[in-house]
Amino acid sequence: MTSDQIILFALFGAVFALLLWGRFRYDLVAFSALMLGVVSGVVPTESAFSGFGHPATLVVALVLIVSAGLVRSGAVFLITRTLVDSARGLGRHIALMGAVGALLSAFMNNVAALALLMPVDIQTARKAGRAPGLSLMPLSFATILGGMATLIGTPPNIIIASIRHDTLGEPFHMFDFAPVGATAALAGLVFVALIGWRLIPDRGGAQEPEATFAPYIAELTLPEDTPHEGKRLAELDTEAERADVAILGLVRNGKRRYGRAANAVLRAGDTLVLEAAPAALDEFRSALGLAFSDAERQEQLTAAGEGLEVIELVVPEGARIAGRTAQGLGLAWRQNAILMGISREGRPIRDQVRKTEVHPGDILLLLCPTGRTADVTDWIGGLPLAQRGLSVTADDKTWTAISLFAAAVAAASLGLIYLPVALGLVVIAYVLARILPIADIYNHVEWPVVVLLGSMIPLGAALETSGGTELIAGALVTLTAGLPAWVVLTVLMLVTMTLSDVLNNTATTIVAAPVGIQMAQTLGVSPDPFLMAVAVAASSAFLTPIGHKNNTLILGPGGYRFGDYWRMGLPLEALIVAVSIPAILLFWPL
Repeated sequence: MTSDQIILFALFGAVFALLLWGRFRYDLVAFSALMLGVVSGVVPTESAFSGFGHPATLVVALVLIVSAGLVRSGAVFLITRTLVDSARGLGRHIALMGAVGALLSAFMNNVAALALLMPVDIQTARKAGRAPGLSLMPLSFATILGGMATLIGTPPNIIIASIRHDTLGEPFHMFDFAPVGATAALAGLVFVALIGWRLIPDRGGAQEPEATFAPYIAELTLPEDTPHEGKRLAELDTEAERADVAILGLVRNGKRRYGRAANAVLRAGDTLVLEAAPAALDEFRSALGLAFSDAERQEQLTAAGEGLEVIELVVPEGARIAGRTAQGLGLAWRQNAILMGISREGRPIRDQVRKTEVHPGDILLLLCPTGRTADVTDWIGGLPLAQRGLSVTADDKTWTAISLFAAAVAAASLGLIYLPVALGLVVIAYVLARILPIADIYNHVEWPVVVLLGSMIPLGAALETSGGTELIAGALVTLTAGLPAWVVLTVLMLVTMTLSDVLNNTATTIVAAPVGIQMAQTLGVSPDPFLMAVAVAASSAFLTPIGHKNNTLILGPGGYRFGDYWRMGLPLEALIVAVSIPAILLFWPL
């Protein structure tokens, strides 16, 4: 073993140990290892930052931005809003949410897919009166499984494709992972839906935290082309209940109708008086195609700005708006802002929201152009609440966002355009179409993951250049000498899975993929089956909450303990190996 190999193995050993310890954040650990590699001379200085411009790193960042655009446009909500029913049995709910999660994960980052669906799942559990921990782990596992089916579904697949390009001259394409990955994912989903969720201990789970403030009293208006004209107000109750919104009454021609007016026949221009949280209000508005209370001002804001955003302000004593109404203050024409709702410690609000006198202590929900929030806040004299990621769904851009993304995926799949370029063009189109505000683009990139990936790629390349991966491959080949090819593949999968369960799957892939190629070359067979084995195994991190970020995300909300994951994860990993090996040998023969 050479001195370079000793240093690199020591660096990787230290990285793995520190990641497993969890005392320091993974991006700091990886970047520190890269710097030590450069200082010690095992990583060439000119290659030190090559990982940050690597296609794998760019694709991960671009996928997160595109995912945010799909959310902002309402495309994801379009898929999920009709599928969730709190009255559905737990098994059927898990099967349905798992299928939706797996499908989304195949075409967007699986971490982003879980982040989208987790609030929906928690809300459904709350409405159904059951612990969220009974369904969150199956949802997490489903999103991990779904990412195996395509190139962009999970970072390990992107890295595998890039390593194949660097080593063999051609990358895997969008759906090359589908025959094996989709087979493994389908088997895993069936197990999770029928058996796996029954193995999760029912600990009651962590309950969804109570809202710090009461819901807002808000108003939404039926636009001129509304499909709801002629319906009775009570007919909207089903959609309102689904979105967790309470319909309190109706305003017509500036006058509040007596009582709730449940039997009132709706007309264009009517204003619904609602009680809801901001996210529920936006969901209800998008589902029914409603407009904000000041529809004319909304059109002006949308046309003039780079998009709209929602802010929450507490009104202190002495604020400009205290003791006045939004209409009397001229909030709309002075600051291009719309007062959407008021939260007042549970006390009823009888007048129209913009004609209601604001009291000190009220919390205001405001709609304003992107980039103007600080100016509006200062002018009103309010105190901004901590940002909660509130955004306005651009539901008029839903099909535009879907079409752009579908065109990019199709072009990349047919080899007409390089995938990073295709995704980059989608990001540009989303900005030009005002689906995503340009000021928010970089907020959607998960920079610690980018740093991790950009740091580990040069280290992985150095390990391969120094002959380190050949050394590991030789040890595994020696261990499996004389055994059938399927046994060799099985050993490689088991070793990769074990690493992935206790380490970041990105780091595992960077190490295991070159080892697989080296094993194949030693045996004199095609490296593709070995790369597929690594791709599936690196994504199959189901035994611990630290093996995959999705498992970490559900740890708190699900009320899980560290040892809860293996109960469903261990049989699932065994099933993945049992299904994947025959599929690999069938679709990617040696």
